Amino acid sequence: MFSHLPLYYPAIDAIGHSVILTALVGLIPLAAFFVLLGAFKVKTHWCALISLVLSFFIATIGFSMPMPMALGAATQGLALGFMPIIYIIIAAVWLYNLTEASGRSQDLRAVFNNVGKGDVRAGALIIAFSFCGLLEGLAGFGAPVAIVAAMLVTLGIKPIKAAIVTVVGNAINVGFGAMAIPVTTAGRLGGQAPSYVANIMGHLTPFLATFIPLILVAVLDGKRGIKQLWPLAILIGAVTSLGHFVTAMFSYELTAVLASLLGLAAAYLFLRVWTPKTPEEYCDQVNSDAVPSRERVVLALLPYILVVVIIAFTKLWKLGVDIDKALKATDIKIPWPGVYGQLTDQFNAPAKSAIYTLQTLSNPGTWIFVSAILVAIIYAWRGRGTAYELPLKRGLGELPQTIYRLRLSILTIALVMALAYVMNFSGQTTAIGAALALAGAAFGFLSPILGWIGTAVAGSATSAGALFANLQSTAAAGAHLDPGILLAANTIGGGLGKIVSPQNLSIAAGAISQPGSEPEILRKVAPISVALLLVLCTLVFVASQGWLGFYMPLPVK
Repeated sequence: MFSHLPLYYPAIDAIGHSVILTALVGLIPLAAFFVLLGAFKVKTHWCALISLVLSFFIATIGFSMPMPMALGAATQGLALGFMPIIYIIIAAVWLYNLTEASGRSQDLRAVFNNVGKGDVRAGALIIAFSFCGLLEGLAGFGAPVAIVAAMLVTLGIKPIKAAIVTVVGNAINVGFGAMAIPVTTAGRLGGQAPSYVANIMGHLTPFLATFIPLILVAVLDGKRGIKQLWPLAILIGAVTSLGHFVTAMFSYELTAVLASLLGLAAAYLFLRVWTPKTPEEYCDQVNSDAVPSRERVVLALLPYILVVVIIAFTKLWKLGVDIDKALKATDIKIPWPGVYGQLTDQFNAPAKSAIYTLQTLSNPGTWIFVSAILVAIIYAWRGRGTAYELPLKRGLGELPQTIYRLRLSILTIALVMALAYVMNFSGQTTAIGAALALAGAAFGFLSPILGWIGTAVAGSATSAGALFANLQSTAAAGAHLDPGILLAANTIGGGLGKIVSPQNLSIAAGAISQPGSEPEILRKVAPISVALLLVLCTLVFVASQGWLGFYMPLPVK
């Protein structure tokens, strides 16, 4: 149908034969989105739609992309938005809503307040940093933010604060998310061993991970929170950092999982011997007739235990049969109409990015749905005749209600993904990266910004790696820098960019049942994201100049 279309390779100097001018024009849709959202408080789905229209006109007029191809790029983005991203979000929020509808959310709140010695802030810190990191390491793709933000609201955290601490707490593990797919992608496309890239990341992330829990405490309760909870925050950050450092050296796919488990264990043990000073408004406010029984505790935790166990099984089981490999074999590769065959790479071959992968059994969302169905059945069975009664019909009926409540978030995410694909396939995003790469040796400082921008646009550190890994390696060769350091910077920077990603903001807003709150969340998380990015840029520049040679891992030959 589209075979008559000319071949198209994105030009980084499409506007006036100038890379800088092309990059500035390419930035317009992204700048428009954030200005409309943050400064003018335009509803997020309208921001996304306006930015999509801008990117479409820039792609077709400024970058000479054929209009049918631009439409094809937008529809591929829509497809990816629905599957796997929206699919995962619906499953995760439905799972949480079962806890809420059954009334077991109060028991869940009691469990985490008990772990936190009755301090709601301590429980929130553990969930937002360690539990969220565990889910990120196993599933990724928005599921951790959707689940954890909803859990924090149940715990008693105000919705906007719940969203902020979730997206910030999640960031440091994004690069190692979903069994470290972003690392693998960046390494392979950048011509470096993924294990080497991960090892460098494990040496860099501790400088951030150690202090992020302190930032979360500050968000939760300001200076008072830092003063009263700093020992717990520093301990969780330090132990998690140690987990990153060590695990990345021998099994990088498990870095986020093992580091987060170590953080959880350290927090639990520390709180057995140390009690924080807790202000009255953050004391356990759970109204229950008694401390939950063992069965009530198990049933309250059941949704999240099941998610971790089932997804861990699908990702890690190798005995006799490689479950992860077998499930991925069911993926369906679809050369996208209007794009595949016409969009080319630098070798004039059909771009592989124009092949859409329809994930079915390998999609974490499928197993979150399975977990939710099992939870609905068990809650119906164990809740009969009790205060927690939730008939199966009502539990299943929560699914369409969940979809309805998420309708604006679903629309926003779909539009944002369409925007990302038009920007990516037309060359707008690549032009931005190429302009930054002109800085030569100073690119060591700017390198993380590429990953930050890529993930801010696409909502995925994996996509940021796919976009910029080759560019990072090429720039490293030209500036005589270690490509492994720049690839690590791109991947870590991607995690920090996810804090302000419109897709991520919409997920968080949907999870806290406040669609339309994205502008407020953005205004509060943007300074944190930029501050962490500047720290990372400085750190990467120092490392790229060889000034941390005694500390950094040796290059892989």
